[in-house]
Amino acid sequence: MPSPFFPPRVVALEEHVSFPDLQQRIPLAARQQAGWPADDNPDSPTAEYAKKLAEIGPERLALMDAAGITVQVLSISGPGAELLLPDQGPAFAREYNDRLAAGIDKYPERFRGFAHLPLTNPQAAADELTRCVREHQFVGALLNGTTQGKFLDAPEFAPVLAQAEALGVPLYLHPGIPPQPVREAYYSHLPGSLGERLSMAGFGWHAETAIHILRLIFSGTLEKFPRLKLIIGHMGETLPVMMARIDNTVPQEQSQLPRTVAQTLRDQVHITTSGIFTRPPLMAALATFGLANILFSVDYPYAPDAAGQKFLAGLELPPADIVQLACGNADRLLGLAQ
Repeated sequence: MPSPFFPPRVVALEEHVSFPDLQQRIPLAARQQAGWPADDNPDSPTAEYAKKLAEIGPERLALMDAAGITVQVLSISGPGAELLLPDQGPAFAREYNDRLAAGIDKYPERFRGFAHLPLTNPQAAADELTRCVREHQFVGALLNGTTQGKFLDAPEFAPVLAQAEALGVPLYLHPGIPPQPVREAYYSHLPGSLGERLSMAGFGWHAETAIHILRLIFSGTLEKFPRLKLIIGHMGETLPVMMARIDNTVPQEQSQLPRTVAQTLRDQVHITTSGIFTRPPLMAALATFGLANILFSVDYPYAPDAAGQKFLAGLELPPADIVQLACGNADRLLGLAQ
């Protein structure tokens, strides 16, 4: 029988916002080239969420209260500064972060924030992360997929990784729209909007984020930044079920790395439950990453808070373990004051 225990404190940390007026300032050509659906696309998988994304107030709080969620860590969803030129992105990201901070400041006990970074200008991105942590008390940054087709193991992103490590805050690697060559090769020539949906939440997002993490490992990047902490969502983006397979097929004598992939994942990567509310993926995550590396998330508004509540309420785990998953790990990793 499911445990009747529900934790008294719940932190959800892949919960999204966006401000449509800021998104509209990104040139349409840049958004379309990056693969974002047109504003008037009736098949867009994100259009239906626009109103909820823009609201940080009574409606969001009511849903949180009904689901027993104490704190949401908010992050920017949708096209952003990563689509702008190096001299344009920093000011745009600063305005986005200041707007996000203003929304959080109205409800400081209920919301915290992840910074939005202008990754086309890595040094400015590192500086903006520092500003957001020190000025707005943001608890890290969330990065959406690749930047101009490049993963974070590209040498130019080292300032961002170094600054996150120095500040002691995690980077949340969230999926983004796949680059055009990937969309064309893997997701084209399917009926209607199926290719678009498959390229994103249907599967493509998760595979790409797993590859992102594996590139950071196999490139030696995480050995250069051994104290850097990363977060990925969706119950580990397929990595729990692939961890042993990867170590078996790419052993250390080939990787020439001091740690196995599995050990590096457990040392430096945390995973969240965002959008995955069934028991088998959680069991795989517990058996591979371990309880200390798993954090609760909903993925609001793309997943409903009520689904997260039902998932937590049905966990067949000791109450202390449920508390650790619901808030303890997040409080420790993000330095949240209770």
